[in-house]
Amino acid sequence: MIDLHLHSTSSDGSFTPSELVDYAIKKNLTAFALTDHDTCSGIDEAINYARSINSGLTIIPGIELSTKYENESVHILGLNIDYKNQEFLEKIRPFVEARYNRNAQMLELFKENNIPITEDILVKRFGKDTVITRAHYAILMVESGMVKDKDEAFEKYLGHGCKFYIERKHMTPFEAVEFIKIAGGHPVMAHPVLYDFDDATLDKLVCDLQKCGLEGIEAIYSCNKDGDEEKYTALANRYGLYITGGSDFHGTAKPGLELGTGYGDLCVPDELLGNVLAY
Repeated sequence: MIDLHLHSTSSDGSFTPSELVDYAIKKNLTAFALTDHDTCSGIDEAINYARSINSGLTIIPGIELSTKYENESVHILGLNIDYKNQEFLEKIRPFVEARYNRNAQMLELFKENNIPITEDILVKRFGKDTVITRAHYAILMVESGMVKDKDEAFEKYLGHGCKFYIERKHMTPFEAVEFIKIAGGHPVMAHPVLYDFDDATLDKLVCDLQKCGLEGIEAIYSCNKDGDEEKYTALANRYGLYITGGSDFHGTAKPGLELGTGYGDLCVPDELLGNVLAY
């Protein structure tokens, strides 16, 4: 069994890259892709640690790029990327910097409204190399007692249209596919089940992305319901794409969602690994 979508403390996961390796071994995985949000900073640690303990576990270097299409968030996974490719890193840099700028504006808003969330608190709680997302602010809000859970944090404070929501510059999904190809990686549409598109809009997006290099669709996913896997597999087949699968594991940030098995019945077979390891 494999898992081609998971997150570490380098973005908004609660396990370090090394801890993910240990946990994957415990869960009897043969391979996983580390796909942190807009960063590759945890990949070396995962690979080096897996080698140091002779784990036999295959670590696939990856990334999850945040994009916007018709005002909807669309995430593109880059699997088996050359994560040290300088041209790739330069291409994504403006969008990473836009995230940092957004965070600075949010921190200023918190200060103006006497909410005790500061950069020092973020660094102390999550580490200086973590790519900070809105999920990190939600965690602090829960821990401080401001809200009962992350959902309430987004509904009241952090979601679109809320007081502390700051829009940031996003790449398009077409740019994301282009950048991943520059890094020699395999571009895959992440979790189509989460997008608020009608079937025709999703079909058009996949068709257009395939023309510019999209290779796969994450048809096997933790939040799928009855018929979803078959639906997205058919969509992939329609445009000559392969399918992948992943849990989107975040550790304690997503309670009940397990590495490898998702909410209990996820199973991503080893044979899907061949497509993302091919060059």
